[in-house]
Amino acid sequence: MTNNILGKKIKINELDVHYFTGGQGDPLVVIHGGGDGARAWMKNIAELSENYTVYVPDLPGYGHSQPIDGDYYIPEMVEFVDEFTRTLGLKSFHLMGHSLGGGVALNYALKFPHKIMKLVLVSSMCLGREIALWVRVLSVPAICRAIGKTVIAVLKAVKWVADLILAPVEFMNPMSATRINLGSRLTTLKEQATVFADRLSEIVVPTLVVWGAKDPIVPVSQAYTAAALIPNCQVKVFEGCGHSVYKQKVKEFSHLLTRFLS
Repeated sequence: MTNNILGKKIKINELDVHYFTGGQGDPLVVIHGGGDGARAWMKNIAELSENYTVYVPDLPGYGHSQPIDGDYYIPEMVEFVDEFTRTLGLKSFHLMGHSLGGGVALNYALKFPHKIMKLVLVSSMCLGREIALWVRVLSVPAICRAIGKTVIAVLKAVKWVADLILAPVEFMNPMSATRINLGSRLTTLKEQATVFADRLSEIVVPTLVVWGAKDPIVPVSQAYTAAALIPNCQVKVFEGCGHSVYKQKVKEFSHLLTRFLS
C-alpha cells in the first residue's frame, strides 16, 4: 500500500471490519461520508500520516466491512466507532467526520467527550435542517431503488448533467441496502431528520468546522451557525469547493488540519 498505508481487518462484535491505517504520532480517527468508503480518504491518509497515526474504517456495510443485521442509524454507528477504537486500544484520539460521518463524530463527541482530543467536522450533517432536494428525494427507499445503478451511470456519462446534479446524487451512490437504510433515516422529503443544533453548546473539545463555499448538499450557512454555537470552535470555508473539500484541496486541507491539531 502507498506510503506504508495498510489495509487491515479486525473483528468487532462478530463483524468483519476493514480499515486503512498508517503513519506515526497522535491517533486520528476519520469517519467517511454516506456516499463513500474509507478508500475515498487514501490521498488524505498519505498526507496526514506524516504527522499522525491515521485510522479510517469502512463503516458497517461500506467498502469491505460487513453490514450490521437489521436497521441501524447514527447511535449504532457511534457504538461501532467506540468498539472500533477500544479494539485498537485507543484511549484518546482526534476525531474527524465528513457528511454522515460528521454527524456520527458529532454525536460521539457529545456522548464520549473524555475520549476526544480535538474534533473536526467536514460538511457535516446533523447541524441544521436544510439539505439538498436530491438527497431528500433519495431518502424515499422506493424512489432510491427505482433509480438504480443504470440511471446513475447514465448521469455520469453526461458531463453537463453531472456538473449540475451529480454531487447530490453521489451521496447515495451506489444504491446499496446500507445507503438506502441510512438515507431513509437521515432525511425526510422536507428536511434532515436528526439535528443536534440545540446541543452544540455542550461540546467541550476544541472543534474545527470545514466547508466548501459551493457545497450543493449541505449549505455553508450551517458551518457559520455551528461555529457560533460551539464554545471553542474555528471555521474554515474553502472558496470554490463543494461537498468533498478534502478531495478537492488535499494539501491545503491537510495543512489546515495539522495547524489545528498541533
